[in-house]
Amino acid sequence: MSPGDKTVILTFIGNYLPGYKAGGILRVIVNTVDHLCGEFDFRVVTRDRDLGDDKPYPNIKINQWQRVGNAEVYYLPPQSCTIKGIMNLIINTPHQVLYLNSFFDSFTIKALLNRKLRDLNSRLVIVAPWGEFGWASLKQKYFKKFVFIQAARLFGLYDNVIWRASSEFEMADIIKVMKIKPDAIHITGDLPIKNIPDKFDAENIQPSPNNSGLRIVFLSRISREKNLDYALKVLQKVQSNVYFDIYGPAENETYWKECQSLMRQLPANVTVNYLGRVNANKVVHIFSCYDLFFFPTGGEAYGHVIAECLTSGTPVLISTETPWRNLQDDNLGWDVDLEQMDSFVEIIENMALLSDEERFKKRAAIKAKIMNRLLDPAILETNRQLFGKH
Repeated sequence: MSPGDKTVILTFIGNYLPGYKAGGILRVIVNTVDHLCGEFDFRVVTRDRDLGDDKPYPNIKINQWQRVGNAEVYYLPPQSCTIKGIMNLIINTPHQVLYLNSFFDSFTIKALLNRKLRDLNSRLVIVAPWGEFGWASLKQKYFKKFVFIQAARLFGLYDNVIWRASSEFEMADIIKVMKIKPDAIHITGDLPIKNIPDKFDAENIQPSPNNSGLRIVFLSRISREKNLDYALKVLQKVQSNVYFDIYGPAENETYWKECQSLMRQLPANVTVNYLGRVNANKVVHIFSCYDLFFFPTGGEAYGHVIAECLTSGTPVLISTETPWRNLQDDNLGWDVDLEQMDSFVEIIENMALLSDEERFKKRAAIKAKIMNRLLDPAILETNRQLFGKH
């Protein structure tokens, strides 16, 4: 394939379309491709199945390039995900940029081992850890990760790469863990869904009747760093009538059992439902059906799911462990220190007191304001600069 006049970005990511279980990382890469496909040629290498699945996607071709959305995609079955298989793809795919998504994913490790062992240092190599160095994520299986990080640094596996960070918070985490200089890091805002509606669509808004209770949603991977257990402990203290719906894959069986135990301890005024996995294409619509997104996460590099929620007009109640700060000043929601559990309780109680009209107005105001933040031209420009186009 001829790269033509466009810079070719050979992108490795663990899971891509038509998958959806990998969450925000997948969505941000899709959004990046959609926004920049007119300027760059994206070639995406990914696994032939969704996160956690035993079977491949139906109706795909393995071990060959095919058009998926705005990118050319190459699906690898397990037997092809070898160091040699990765090497052959890198060597035989003309490209100017090698874009590796995740620090710990085997795709990244094998690609960098090839570069190190075969002296393939002529191309721009970008590594995006996507929040993996945040403490909430890093402390999961910490010893194993610590040993790998030390070995990688000793071997120089990540030497001479450009690090992609979603925010200054993630940049600080990368510097702390990898002991590198700030000039090796490029802060790049995460791009939103390409086709956000220009106008507020009232038909998608389904506020709960005030007398039926506050409808709260938790939508994320159910893993310890996302803090569903904390949300449940907060709701144990709430006295208002609340309907709490949980969406997302239960990745850690032990942790999920802990959460289920907490669910059984909720008071009678709190009704909880687990509604399973959700297709990425339905996320914004699902958010529009709730009064509040409660997401006291232990840490996010960016928090794409927060952006999706605000796009729907639904206010968010999150921790201060994300780049989404001072939300109350813009009337987008609240970011609260996890040490202040009673503050979370108070906000939920106050939300429950709002009338239907007040909730509807809040939604409309959020949707109007979030457009300017998400569609900031500066975010698009930082992504262009990441890939070497100024």
